[in-house]
Amino acid sequence: MATEKKIISYLPDFGSSPRIDQVGVEERASRFTKRSIKNETKMNGLLLTLNMIDLTTLEGKDTQGKVKQMCYKAQHLHDAFPGLPTVAAVCVYPSMVATAKKALGNSGVKIAAVSTAFPSGQAPRDIKIRDTKFAVENGADEIDMVISRGKFLEGEYNFVFDEIAAIKEACGTARLKVILETGELVTYDKVRRASDIAMYAGADFIKTSTGKISPAATMPVTLVMLEAIRDFYYKTGKRIAMKPAGGISTAKLALHYLVMLNEVLGEEWMNNEWFRFGASSLANDVLMQIMKQKTGVYQGKDYFSVD
Repeated sequence: MATEKKIISYLPDFGSSPRIDQVGVEERASRFTKRSIKNETKMNGLLLTLNMIDLTTLEGKDTQGKVKQMCYKAQHLHDAFPGLPTVAAVCVYPSMVATAKKALGNSGVKIAAVSTAFPSGQAPRDIKIRDTKFAVENGADEIDMVISRGKFLEGEYNFVFDEIAAIKEACGTARLKVILETGELVTYDKVRRASDIAMYAGADFIKTSTGKISPAATMPVTLVMLEAIRDFYYKTGKRIAMKPAGGISTAKLALHYLVMLNEVLGEEWMNNEWFRFGASSLANDVLMQIMKQKTGVYQGKDYFSVD
């Protein structure tokens, strides 16, 4: 692909984002689930999936001990099988960033923090900016923000754009993931419009969901967002990363997502710099499948740590 440009010289009319054919996008998404995958390719895909996971704990009952345990798992997914990759990142609340940073040390695992009054986004902008700066100052490498869905649904697209741009500025050198909460946007047309706004406002990633409502990530929604990324790249030369989150709990489904990613965006996106899975339970199912590939038998869930 062409060399990436650094400056976007114009903004589109977000009210005229492309319309999405619901039947067409759902039919195209279903095709990716019917691809046959050879055993060697499957093993490579499973290892890649592990390395793309943002291991996540975002509960009101989170403790420092739970975060430390998750950080240990992020670096030691299954010690009985040496040579496994680490996950890409851990994702925590801002109050737990310092704990995660100390636990991860120089492992190379990134620290992602949710911000902007996650998951609702219902807070004044100055609080959202302070929330973001607090996380970055404590060591967050990445910020997962939520858009103001109420403003978006009221047609206040400039408000949403300006808020994303303000959070991007507050991130400094941290990468910004913009969560659309697609389950609340309802239609594919709105998902496409929100994707366009986020990318032009400065998102480094666009992300489907908080994982707190249903539906979360689906293959058709993710396809709409991948195609928005593709179109944005063709127009601007700027590459944007993608993160489906919530509802992806099996290795089989994750491999379907990777097939879709490869066919829509290509090999250059097939790494954890440009694609992530937001998940808490996916890692263990992937580990079970890897051990099945290696040994020919399944290990029970009790062989793997919960967190």
